[in-house]
Amino acid sequence: MSKIVMKFGGTSVANTEKIASVANRISKEKEKGHDIVVVVSAMGKATDELVNLANEITENPSKREMDMLLSTGEQVTMSLLAIQLNALGLDAVSLTGWQAGLVTDNVHKNARVEKMDGSKISDLLKEDKIVIVAGFQGVSTDGEITTLGRGGSDTTAVAIAVTIEADVCDIYTDVEGVYTSDPRYVTNARKLEQLEYDEMLELANLGAGVLHPRAVEFAKNYKIPLRVRSSSAENEGTILKEEVDVENNLVVRGVAFESDIVRLTIEYDVPFNGSLASIFTTLAENHINVDIIVQSIVDGVRPAVSFSIKKESLAEAITVLETHKKALGFTFADFEVGLAKVSIVGSGMVSNPGVAAQMFDRLRQENIPVKMVSTSEIKVSVVVPQDEMIHAANALHDEFDLAIKQ
Repeated sequence: MSKIVMKFGGTSVANTEKIASVANRISKEKEKGHDIVVVVSAMGKATDELVNLANEITENPSKREMDMLLSTGEQVTMSLLAIQLNALGLDAVSLTGWQAGLVTDNVHKNARVEKMDGSKISDLLKEDKIVIVAGFQGVSTDGEITTLGRGGSDTTAVAIAVTIEADVCDIYTDVEGVYTSDPRYVTNARKLEQLEYDEMLELANLGAGVLHPRAVEFAKNYKIPLRVRSSSAENEGTILKEEVDVENNLVVRGVAFESDIVRLTIEYDVPFNGSLASIFTTLAENHINVDIIVQSIVDGVRPAVSFSIKKESLAEAITVLETHKKALGFTFADFEVGLAKVSIVGSGMVSNPGVAAQMFDRLRQENIPVKMVSTSEIKVSVVVPQDEMIHAANALHDEFDLAIKQ
């Protein structure tokens, strides 16, 4: 008998009809004799609707209260799914994140999993129950309800899979697997049968919304087979593992993109005084994620440091920098909005020099200006004007021959 964790996203449980369909799918897996834990997201746009309700009251609601509010979305889904399974004659029980034993740090709205006590889930599985867990939520070390940020239900699912030593963790979504790029925007994007953890981790961090980066990181660290599958079609989807044994002839295996990027620039009137670490330590202490960093120190030109952040973090970043301006020693801060990040990813890039040059040359041919660049062994990212994002993604998808073969 196998242990399986099945996670269903918001579009898969958007209404009671879809919840009934999900219940039927779970029933089929149970008939095969598996022990099953199901993790669910909030129904459809329920989280957005809850955010809008809070914003009708104030533009700056308490992070603690937002966690209390948003955690209810998944609880509605878990209860309805358990009720549906019970109606089919199956013994199902629902658990909130804290009941399931998921413990996080104390950061509201974007908490990280610190530990997972799977004893209650394991006891219920021994009683042959189907366990339904509310994703995206947990309880902090000081007893507060917390949420894991957008896509956090993926992390819940993998954390549970690790804890109960599941044989596989299936992430069900509205697409049939992981594609070479987002098929809604990139012509002839094709589904990948297999993908390495590291490649998926880069794609997830760079804007590919199909999986949460922390979920991939968990799966990689604990070698949990992770499958991305369609909630409506019967197929094997895309499996993530340490090394792939098919399609490894592709140097670049995916193109990711992310809108609403901001470039923040800090300038100094005096020679750079070594406060680079202080800037990013201060931002990190305030839970502001920084991505691409460019430092410029040239004789005769004012020293400057530029870095990219998400637009949603701009107001808080400006406030933090201004609050600590004297201690950080800078004299001027400016920002540029209307930017996007486009990236190519592939483990084959390690042994194939010239990939970055090929990328830059194609962008030059397309007359797409590059504002910032970041590289690693298996990815190259560029910041471009946001209105050129889809153009750039399609051009690079074509350049590296990722399209469906006609």
